[in-house]
Amino acid sequence: MSKIPVLLCIALAAGAAPAAMRCQQPPMQAPTQVITLQQAIAMAQSQGPLARAATAQREAARQRDKAFNARLMPQISLAGSVPTYQRAITPVLQPDGTTLYTPLQQTSSNLGLSITQQIPLTGGQLSVGSSLSQLQLSGGQQYKSYTTVPYQVSLQQPLFRPNEIRWNDQEQSLTIEIAERQYLETRENIAIATTNAFFAFYSARINLNNSIANAAVNDTVYTLNKGRFQVGKIGENDLLQSELALLRARAAADQAKLDFDRSLSALRIVVNVPPSSALDVTVTPDVPDFQVDTLMAVRQALRNQSQVRVNEFGDVDANRRIAELFGGPGASVTASYGVNQTAGVLNQAYQNPLESQAFALSLSTPLYLFGAHSADVQAARATREAVLSSNKLSVANIEQGARYAALGLDQARRGLIISAKADTVGNKRYEVAYNRYVIGKISYADLYISQQEKDAALQAFVAALQQYWVSYYQLRLQTLYDFEKGESIR
Repeated sequence: MSKIPVLLCIALAAGAAPAAMRCQQPPMQAPTQVITLQQAIAMAQSQGPLARAATAQREAARQRDKAFNARLMPQISLAGSVPTYQRAITPVLQPDGTTLYTPLQQTSSNLGLSITQQIPLTGGQLSVGSSLSQLQLSGGQQYKSYTTVPYQVSLQQPLFRPNEIRWNDQEQSLTIEIAERQYLETRENIAIATTNAFFAFYSARINLNNSIANAAVNDTVYTLNKGRFQVGKIGENDLLQSELALLRARAAADQAKLDFDRSLSALRIVVNVPPSSALDVTVTPDVPDFQVDTLMAVRQALRNQSQVRVNEFGDVDANRRIAELFGGPGASVTASYGVNQTAGVLNQAYQNPLESQAFALSLSTPLYLFGAHSADVQAARATREAVLSSNKLSVANIEQGARYAALGLDQARRGLIISAKADTVGNKRYEVAYNRYVIGKISYADLYISQQEKDAALQAFVAALQQYWVSYYQLRLQTLYDFEKGESIR
C-alpha cells in the first residue's frame, strides 16, 4: 500500500517566517501525553462518554435478547398461598331446611409446581404441573381435607390466529441485529467527532504558532521601518502601515491563544482525560492510499447499514398487523389430563388417584362492526404501502450516501496533495519576499500580501488534511466496511 507524503515539517510550521521563528513552540507546558489521530480515536471509542453510553445501550439490547430467548425455554414456577385464614359468621343450611348462623374459622393453603413450554411451531403452550391443597374448618363445623394433583398435563392452543411466537422471534432477531449495527455506527460517528476535535486543536495550535511568528516578524519589520523613516528612506504612511500590521498581529495572537485553550478543552472532553492533564497532538506524515470502488461501497452499505434492518423490521411489523386482521375468528383449544385425589389424611390423598380430564373449545368472533374491521384492514394496508415507499426512499439514500462517500474520499485525497504543494509554495514565496523586503527590493504591501497568502495556504492544508480523515471515517460509517483491510467492521 503506497502512502501520500504530507510534509512532516508542516506539523511544526508556524508561518513563513525564517526557520528559527517557524520552529517556535506555543507558550504551553511540556506535554506529558502526545497522541496521534488514531490514538485519540481509540481513546474516545474506549473511554469517551459517548462510547460508554453506546456500550451500555448495546449491552441492554443483548440482555433483552437473552431474556427473550430464555423465555422460549421451559419455565419452572412455584406458586401458592401458605396459608389463607378467614373467620366469619357463616349461614349453614340445616337438615330441616332452616338456616343456622354459625361462627366459622377457615384455614386453607395450596402449593403448586409447574413447568411451561411454549411451542414455536404452533404458537401454543404445553405445561406439566403438580399441586397440593389443604382445607381446615373449625368452629361450628369441624372438617379437614387434603386434595392432591400428582400430575396434570395441559395444552393451550390458539386456532385460526397468527403465530405470535414466530412473529415475535422474527422481530427480535431484527431488533438485536439493529442494535449491534447501530453500535458500530456510533463508534464511527465517534471517530468523526474525534477527528474534528483533533484537527480543531491541531489547527488552533498551528494558528497560535503562526500568529506568534507573524507578530515577531511584524515587530522586526516595524523596528526596521522606524530606522528607515528616521533616515528618510520611507514615508510616514509606510511606517504607520507597518505599525498597524504589528498591532493586528498581536491581537490575532491573543485570539489564537484563546482558540487554542478552547480547542484543547474540547479535545480533552472527547477523549475523556482530566482537565489538568497536559495533552498535545502530532500528525503522522502520511495517510492511507487505496482506491474505493463505488459499486462495492454501495453493496456493502446495503449489506451492513442498520437502516436496512430497520426497514426490514418496519416491513415485518406492517405485514404482522395485516395478518392479525385476517387471522379469522378468535378460537382456542384448552385440554388437560391428569390424576387427583382427596382424603382427610395427607398420605391417603396420594393413594389410588382418579383420572381427571378437561377439554374446552372457545370461540369469539364479531358479527357486525359497522365497517370497523374493513376500515382497520384498509388502514393496515395503507400503513404497509407507506412503509414500502419509505423503505424505497431509504434504500436510494443509502446508495447515494455510500457512492458519494467513496467519491468524496478520492476528492479529499486529491485536494490534500494540491494543498500540501500550495503550502510549500506559499512558504517559499514568503521567505523570498521577506528577504527581498529586508534589502529594500519590494514594498511592504507586497510583503503583507505574501504573508496573508502563506497563512491562507497553511490553513487550507490543515483543512484538507482534516477533510481527508473525515471522509475516510465517513466512508466507514456509510458502509461499515474497512476498505483498507478489505473486511467488514466488527
